[in-house]
Amino acid sequence: MVNPAPVTRASAWEALASHCQSLKAMHLRELFARDPRRAEHFSRELPDFLVDYSKHRVTEETLELLRALARACALPAWTAKMFAGELVNTTEHRAALHVALREPLGGSRKLGTVDISAEVDGVRQRMRKVSDDIRDGGWVGATGESIKDVVHIGIGGSLLGPQLAVEALTAYGHPRLSIHFLGNVDSAPVAALLSELDPARTLFIIASKTFATEETLTNADTARVWLETKLGSAAVPRHFMAVTANREGALAFGIAGDSIFEFWDWVGGRLSLWSSIGLPIAIAIGMDRFEEMLAGAHEMDRHFAETPLERNLPATLGLLAVWYNDFFGWGTHAVLPYDEGMRLLPAYLQQLEMESNGKSVTRDGTPVDCDTAPIVWGGTGTNSQHAFFQMLHQGTRIVPGDFIVAAQSGAPLPRHQDLLVANCFAQTEALMLGRTAAEVEGDLADLPDGERAALLPHRVFQGNRPSTTILVKRLDPRAFGMLLALYEHKVFVQGVIWGVNSFDQWGVELGKKLAKNIVPELDGESAREPHDVSTAGLIARYLDWR
Repeated sequence: MVNPAPVTRASAWEALASHCQSLKAMHLRELFARDPRRAEHFSRELPDFLVDYSKHRVTEETLELLRALARACALPAWTAKMFAGELVNTTEHRAALHVALREPLGGSRKLGTVDISAEVDGVRQRMRKVSDDIRDGGWVGATGESIKDVVHIGIGGSLLGPQLAVEALTAYGHPRLSIHFLGNVDSAPVAALLSELDPARTLFIIASKTFATEETLTNADTARVWLETKLGSAAVPRHFMAVTANREGALAFGIAGDSIFEFWDWVGGRLSLWSSIGLPIAIAIGMDRFEEMLAGAHEMDRHFAETPLERNLPATLGLLAVWYNDFFGWGTHAVLPYDEGMRLLPAYLQQLEMESNGKSVTRDGTPVDCDTAPIVWGGTGTNSQHAFFQMLHQGTRIVPGDFIVAAQSGAPLPRHQDLLVANCFAQTEALMLGRTAAEVEGDLADLPDGERAALLPHRVFQGNRPSTTILVKRLDPRAFGMLLALYEHKVFVQGVIWGVNSFDQWGVELGKKLAKNIVPELDGESAREPHDVSTAGLIARYLDWR
């Protein structure tokens, strides 16, 4: 199954391009004035989970045309293929069956003709046992002491998801345990963390699908040397675990066989926190809470797979992203969680979206003829309001954004939550409405005429800037799982429209390959391959200054 090529020649695409011209001059104020029930008509609610997309520059006709484009690109068929475990990752000949990880225990899920449910359930049950042991103090280190610090070593998808989840769900954390994350190969944070730890009460988890990722193994080797220096090499099996598809590599490192957790090639790294990669999450919040997170994601999976496009949240958000990226030319998207625990969400979604859809050829290898992944960025409110929101409101670039907030806080400070929520709602309202010259003149009526005229253009806001608001009742494990699954499927929808493979990442490999060529030169060896003059000069200067 291949998308019609090129997608921009599809009649639905051409209809959208024409329709866009008619909407460019229309203000959101006018759209709300036309339909007093617009917020109701342009929002969808699941239990304790509301998505309001009424502040977007769309009409019902726009959405109908976008759905027509989705059908022309065979979105329902591609969705069915993914959920059926077919090889939607065409360049690597793999399924992308991360949804199987969220199935309830005891279900049935096939990869081709093979039922993988027993394998998935078995790993989850092992995660329960070891996380319970660590949390209860039953898992002890080489000196017989319980674990206090867990250090998760990974990078990219093997790190970002677990780190985001542990921080976002801090309210559910274990009071004795501290969970730390090492990703960057920069020595400073590694040395700083190790200097604070008690080796007798520290457990390391090495997370690498291949058990060959250079940054991860460099940090893991450093941790092992540190532990052996303190406790001896015999202590390694009690202080190291691994999450990997390369069991032999983990065994060779010195990790005991029953401390190795399986990770399958049909799970992409940036979609892996639902697997054994999520072991630090289970340790932090407990396996019952981890399974609540899986259940929330599964709830969104069922919604995406079974709900018609007219009411389908991931499909709607994915199509809106295509609408702005390709028809308005707004190639950037802001993610704005009003929750300090979600500070890593923009970084997590940068990888999810830009690594998935940052492609310039379609599945069949032909060049795409439209823009693909927008630049994803953002920060937490209210801090961001005092940083880059000025540009969002009055800058020359229009940046669609997602505002995410919970009605209830885990902390007993209701006034703080009220102020946080008020700011979130006010920002989306201000971005939508703006401030007209007439309204500003009313605000400045007491000023002298000259001063009023001078200030007027600085105080006018164009408005008409689109946003989505995602309001959850409480940021608990279920809502968190729903939110991440919503974004996963949104990204899949965009990839289907653009005709790209959202599940490979070949662009990551070239720089890693060239780095391996440079490392021996830094140890005094001759260059294996010639460099351009800039790179050669930088290597020489580094060696001179080192």
